[in-house]
Amino acid sequence: MLCDEASMPNARRRDDRLVMLAHGDVPSIARIGANTARITYDNVESAAARAAVLAGAAAAGGPVCADTGTIAMLTLAERVAVSEIPVLIEGPTGTGKEVLARFIHNASPRREAPFVAVNCAAMPEAMLEAMLFGHRKGAFTGASEAAEGFFRAADGGTLLLDELGEMPLALQAKLLRALQEGEVVPLGATQPVKVDVRVIACTNRHLPTEIAEGRFREDLYYRLNVFPLQLAALRERADDIAPLAFTMLLRHAPDAARVPWIADEALAKLEGHTWPGNVRELENVIRRALLLAGDEPMLTATHIVFDSAVRPAGGSSVPMASVAPSVSSDRKLSAIVRNSEAQAILDTLDMNNGNRVATAKALGISERTLRYRLASMREAGMLAVAGGAR
Repeated sequence: MLCDEASMPNARRRDDRLVMLAHGDVPSIARIGANTARITYDNVESAAARAAVLAGAAAAGGPVCADTGTIAMLTLAERVAVSEIPVLIEGPTGTGKEVLARFIHNASPRREAPFVAVNCAAMPEAMLEAMLFGHRKGAFTGASEAAEGFFRAADGGTLLLDELGEMPLALQAKLLRALQEGEVVPLGATQPVKVDVRVIACTNRHLPTEIAEGRFREDLYYRLNVFPLQLAALRERADDIAPLAFTMLLRHAPDAARVPWIADEALAKLEGHTWPGNVRELENVIRRALLLAGDEPMLTATHIVFDSAVRPAGGSSVPMASVAPSVSSDRKLSAIVRNSEAQAILDTLDMNNGNRVATAKALGISERTLRYRLASMREAGMLAVAGGAR
């Protein structure tokens, strides 16, 4: 609900979102409670004011956009949400695939049931099957208690399988059966258990290429690829940058009642960046800007500091950050080991022109372990982008 601050609605439902607008000489934005925002604008034609309205009107944790392509994609997502078909969400790391998956769940008839998100790259391969399908007591060493697994935890709702391209081939076959038959067989059990789960899968890998190289099952791909949705890189949807930036301000400002405004020159600087880390990088930049601005009422271009200088790996056009520890960095043994391992991985990728298979072989680890290490480094901010390694 949009209204002039002087004409507040007398009554509204508890879950209605309200944006109060006022004209003033000094623009500002503030969050009042969970579902109300107050925006003071100095120019009705200002791009910052329009972006602030979009941010203030957005549901917590929901998608925020102004780009026509993103709006069209969300319209499709709303239509597919009411169905039961699987959804495959593709896009680079950090573009908001899980946000889109939650949007689909919340727009579906399953919205009151559980939404369970599983990162397939973050779990040890040996444990992933038990975590997905559950296990009986004593099914393996250390299984002192039975566990239902993520499929049964999501019964009646939605199961998000993030980083699906990292799932081992043997487990892909069991996932395909679970999707086809609507049942799972826990480890140690002899009888299947029926489950009612809608699966949404996310990947930043090009699955047809993975199929051609023998790393992904073609039948599973076609089972999941009933309705694919593609999230573009942030640099390809520049109109989303300003509303996302204001959304990050509202999310991370220490005082929700005193949120700094973003100056036009700061927005121009944000919109001119290439965003190799996509929305995740934008969030880092805004959090950094808030810290630098302190109590100032305006974020200026000087507060916008992008991630550290990066270097190409193996001649690839995709940049990666150097992680060599400096003299002033953390000298704890664990930090030294972590940084040394990360630098060794980057150096070996460099020597092998970004080829992951050759890099894993040279390091004496499996390709899956290498992918897991790269994902961990990316999450820790050690990589600007890890997609250049192939």
